[in-house]
Amino acid sequence: MEGKIRIFADVREKHSGVVKALYDEGALVELKALPVGDFLCSSRAAVELKRSSDFVNSIIDGRLLRQLKEMKESFERPVLMIEGADEQDLYSIRNVHPNAIRGMLAAIAVSYGIPILHSRNQRDTAGLIVAIAKREMENNVPQPAMHSKKPATLKEQQEYVITSLPGIELKLARALLEKFGSVAEIINASEEQLQKVELIGPKKAADIKKVVDSAHR
Repeated sequence: MEGKIRIFADVREKHSGVVKALYDEGALVELKALPVGDFLCSSRAAVELKRSSDFVNSIIDGRLLRQLKEMKESFERPVLMIEGADEQDLYSIRNVHPNAIRGMLAAIAVSYGIPILHSRNQRDTAGLIVAIAKREMENNVPQPAMHSKKPATLKEQQEYVITSLPGIELKLARALLEKFGSVAEIINASEEQLQKVELIGPKKAADIKKVVDSAHR
């Protein structure tokens, strides 16, 4: 397997067609529940993929800036990729003024310093992801790991531990730490207590307690 491109893909992309296209490109693809981003190309490079309509919708509902902020905090080389922009004009999706979209694109590139790539379709998306991973490999950047850059501060180390729990991304890890105050309190919390944190329902709470309380086999 030496010399093979290795890419982590978020499990939500399993049926998108991009994963199959990555296999066709010769990449080794591992499906993971990624806390941040949709594809990890190296230990420092991650791709947030937006289809054209989702890009515009995420501007309207406020998801986009939150996701990109987490990407910027978690990776040295975050990339935003917009798929299908050539086939579907961004400015014709929903009733959004073109200046609002232009302003967001400018903010992403200038204020956040995140490069924006455009792909025509799923195969083109896969080709760009592989190209990023190849460039990183040529620059001797370590291949992707489940967590991004090594946590340096105590706060980052605590967040690192909590994001390893099932279904917990960075924003939710911070909400848990704010609610309970420490890693130990989160680990010792009951399912009912965990569900008092927004976005943690019965299933997610049960999954967390299963990891915490089950005997190691």
